[in-house]
Amino acid sequence: MEQFIVTGGARLAGVVSVSGAKNSVLKLMAASLLAEGATVLTNCPDIQDLPLMADVLRGLGSEVVIAGDTVTITTPAEPSYIADFPAVAKLRASVAVLGPLMGRLRRARVALPGGDAIGSRPLDMHQNGLRALGATMNIQHGHVVGSATELRGAAIDLEFPSVGATENLLMAASLAVGTTIIENAAREPEIVDLAVMLTQMGAKIDGAGSSTITVEGVSELHAVTHRTVGDRVVGGTWAYAAAITRGAITVQGVNPDHLAAPLERLVRAGAVVSAGVDTFTVEMDGRPRGVDFVTLPFPGFPTDLQPMALTLAAVSQGHSLITENVFEARFRFVDELVRMGADARTDGHHASLTGRERLSSAPVWATDIRAGAGLVLAGLVAEGETEVNEAWHIDRGYPHFVEDLVSLGATVRRHLTTG
Repeated sequence: MEQFIVTGGARLAGVVSVSGAKNSVLKLMAASLLAEGATVLTNCPDIQDLPLMADVLRGLGSEVVIAGDTVTITTPAEPSYIADFPAVAKLRASVAVLGPLMGRLRRARVALPGGDAIGSRPLDMHQNGLRALGATMNIQHGHVVGSATELRGAAIDLEFPSVGATENLLMAASLAVGTTIIENAAREPEIVDLAVMLTQMGAKIDGAGSSTITVEGVSELHAVTHRTVGDRVVGGTWAYAAAITRGAITVQGVNPDHLAAPLERLVRAGAVVSAGVDTFTVEMDGRPRGVDFVTLPFPGFPTDLQPMALTLAAVSQGHSLITENVFEARFRFVDELVRMGADARTDGHHASLTGRERLSSAPVWATDIRAGAGLVLAGLVAEGETEVNEAWHIDRGYPHFVEDLVSLGATVRRHLTTG
């Protein structure tokens, strides 16, 4: 078992470079199943989830080579339609193979995926959307099972702007017959990134980034080379790290427009934010002011940055109210902050915090990727040494996290324990 040992009192300052988005690259890898041949993805992050997704694709018959920040996926003429092996159970993003398999092979059998413990994420919208395209979809013996004679374009109105459902339907509809219109579609930059790659492959997609996406099906797609969009969640984490530690960090490799809502909250908290092309700087000279946060689908405040908002609130001057509208179990993080002396309580979808000047060190446990990163940031403003357990979660989404923290002035180290 690995811990991060974090020594409090650091003021983070410097420059940090951010690579491609975890929430995009895994879906781009799945999209390679739509076309025979070699798909090349660049600007890929060095995270644990990437080789897991590579194993998922290898299980379907693809050859995958990871070399630095480049992933080359060679998809066979007839990939397998059965994704039923250990890598699938470990990775929530593995469900992204469902759309490509249905689109290209008209059948799929995908083991129900694992992933972070942040609340219910059912596959109803994925299945209902594919049913609208003409597929028969069922859950059988722990698998999502689909089949279709052909897929035909349809009007699909999502109950919620689900990123995963939008991605699967985009990929399936790209090889359907006729026109598909997805209403209440997710608008995240990662959706746009996927649509850009699909368009390069020969798909006809209009409206990505808006709530209405139109897909004109084509008969065949071809393999391409594509650069992964910068990781806005990692970039946002560094932005909040600057504010939490009263530091100054320049983030490179992320479009600041993709972080408009999180950066606006930091300005309200007292930070100075300056933006350029794929770069921005956050400076916080004094103690941050308490502000309220409401998580919403893009372009709202992202649920993935909610732990960072809670940590900021825990050391801000005054009161903050955080409302979680996306994943109900995210507030498990509050219990860990309370271990560190935070004045915080939860009530349903709301967390109420009154900030303290500093937190106190304690052993804490990461329950998911973002909670783990948030606890490390909390440790930076705590007296003494904080042990962040289950640190492997962080490695799933943050490449070189400890090394980047050290370069910015933090005292953080990895520690192996047999406990």
